[in-house]
Amino acid sequence: MAPLDLLELDALLSDEERQIRDAVRRLLDAEVRPQVADWYEQGRMPARELALQFGKLGLLGMHLTGYGCAGTSAVSYGLACLELEAADSGVRSLVSVQGSLAMYAIWSFGSEEQKQRWLPPMAAGEAIGCFGLTEPDHGSDPASMATRARRDGTDWVLTGTKMWITNAPIADLAVIWARTDDGVRGFVVPMTSPGVTAREIRHKMSLRASATGEIVLDSVRLPADAQLPAATGLKAPLSCLTEARHGIVWGALGAARDCLHAALDYACERVQFGRPIAGFQLTQAKLADMAVELQKGYLLALHLARLSDAGALRPEQVSIGKLNNVREALGIARQCRTILGANGISGEYPVMRHANNLESVLTYEGTSEIHQLVIGQRLTGIAAFA
Repeated sequence: MAPLDLLELDALLSDEERQIRDAVRRLLDAEVRPQVADWYEQGRMPARELALQFGKLGLLGMHLTGYGCAGTSAVSYGLACLELEAADSGVRSLVSVQGSLAMYAIWSFGSEEQKQRWLPPMAAGEAIGCFGLTEPDHGSDPASMATRARRDGTDWVLTGTKMWITNAPIADLAVIWARTDDGVRGFVVPMTSPGVTAREIRHKMSLRASATGEIVLDSVRLPADAQLPAATGLKAPLSCLTEARHGIVWGALGAARDCLHAALDYACERVQFGRPIAGFQLTQAKLADMAVELQKGYLLALHLARLSDAGALRPEQVSIGKLNNVREALGIARQCRTILGANGISGEYPVMRHANNLESVLTYEGTSEIHQLVIGQRLTGIAAFA
C-alpha cells in the first residue's frame, strides 16, 4: 500500500490538482528518473533541456499569472514540487529558483517593461534565472550584505560577491540584491554584462545534480531601468524566500515519499531468517512511524497551500512547514537507509541521494535554527536573532 493512501489523502484534492500532479509525475518518470542517478554521480544535469520541457508543461512560474505563466493554485504548485523532488532535490531547485525566486521577484517588484522582457522567455524555459542574495560571509544575516550598488550619473554600478547561487553557472540573468544609499534594492543583471563572472562550485557531496555557483560583480555598470522599482528594503527579497519556502515544504515530502517507497519495496523482497524483513516487528515499527510523519507533513503542506490560495498565509506559518517537513523528511531518509542496510548507500537506490540532498535543503532558504527563531518571535513577541 502506498504510504499516502493510508488516510486517503487524494480525496482532499480537486480533479484539476490531481491531473496536474499526474502530468508532472509522468514527465519525470519518462525524462528524469531513468537518468538522475547518473546525473548525481557525474555532478551535472542537462538543466537547459529540462527547463524547456518544464516550460512546455507550464511548470516554470506556474503559480504566477500573466506573461506566459500558467496561473495555477498554490496547491497545484506544491504538488508539482513534491513530484519534482521525489525525482531529485536538484530538479525541484531548478524549478523553484526559476519560478519562486527569480521570476517571482520580477513579477512582484519589476516594471512592466522588465516583466514583458523577461517573464515570457523564463516561463518557456528559454531563459534561466538565478537569485543572488547569499554572500560568502552573509547567509542567515542578509541585512549585513556587503554587495554595494552606487549611482554614477543615471547608471548603477554593482560590486560584490554572491555565493551558493543555484542556477548561476547556467543562468541568463540574475536578480541581485545590493545595498544602496537608500537601503537594499534589487537589480536584474544579464549574466553577459561586463564585469559579471560566474564560477561553478564543484566537489559538492549534496545537490550534485544541481548547478551551483559563485557570482562576482566587478564594477558592473547597469542602466537605471535595471533596478526593480517596487523592491524597497530587505522585506522584498525576504518575501521571495517565503514564496520559495512554500515549494520546499512540499518538495521535502517528495524526497521522503520516494525513500519510503524504496524501503517498503525492499523490505517486502529482502529475505532474512527465512522471511521478508517486512515481517519483523522492528521493521514494521519503522515503516509505520515514517508513514505517519509523511502524512502529517502532507496535511500541514496542504493546509498552508489552502491558506496561500485564500491570501491568508503568513511567513511564520511557512517557517513551521519548512522546519517540520524538511526535518521529518531527513529523518525518514536516514531511517529508510537502515532498512536497506548496505544497499542503502548504493546509487542503485535513491535513498542516500535523497538523504544527502536533504542535508542541503535543511539549511538553505533558512536554517532550522532561523525558522525556530521566527516561530519563537511570533509566540513571544521578542526577536532573538542577535
